[in-house]
Amino acid sequence: MKKVLVVDDEQSIVTLLQYNLQQSGYEVITAMDGEEGKNLALSENPDLIILDLMLPKLDGIDVCKQLRQQKVSTPILMLTAKDEEFDKVLGLELGADDYMTKPFSPREVIARVKAILRRVQVQPVMPGQIPADTEYIKISSLKIFPEHYEAYFDEELLELTPKEFELLLYLAKHKGRVLTRDQLLSAVWNYDFAGDTRIVDVHISHLREKIEQDSKKPTFIKTIRGLGYKMEEPKGE
Repeated sequence: MKKVLVVDDEQSIVTLLQYNLQQSGYEVITAMDGEEGKNLALSENPDLIILDLMLPKLDGIDVCKQLRQQKVSTPILMLTAKDEEFDKVLGLELGADDYMTKPFSPREVIARVKAILRRVQVQPVMPGQIPADTEYIKISSLKIFPEHYEAYFDEELLELTPKEFELLLYLAKHKGRVLTRDQLLSAVWNYDFAGDTRIVDVHISHLREKIEQDSKKPTFIKTIRGLGYKMEEPKGE
């Protein structure tokens, strides 16, 4: 049984989520403030965290930031009553995996939870332990193993969030093709983000920091001005 941590200071929201998650077969633990939520995330090792943005003691952004700084990779679905691009992008920049605005339907939350857990359910493999015959995509010194949700650069395992991995994989599968931001939103995020294409830019920036020798002069992920992005084989390879 997968364990979900719900962190929200509205009792009605906590009760609604707890009931619907339990009905869908999840174990649920709850917290009413950010400090308690962070402590439970560290002690209870949940499979997923549903985290409100505006919380007492420690807000959702700080909880997310501190957990990621402590190398906690638990997927985070962030909630907020605000429908502002700044909040959305900031949350994703700090390591949230998905984002929903209130009000929301319980059915939509369950669908998002299932989708996130499905993306991360692949059992991790220790670096160097992937079988030699496993299929992978190779672009210069970058190797991507779709079945294991892992990518290596110069034989070093990359620390990628689920969305970063999916974006990298999609770009690699379409190497040489110019992909618009809207195409990437549709393909990787699977639903309409209402034109918030900066979300794509944020994730591209994160990928470049991890696979480019100089993120300001990228050789793998090129910006095609006015259009979008393109994955290329670095010149001279």
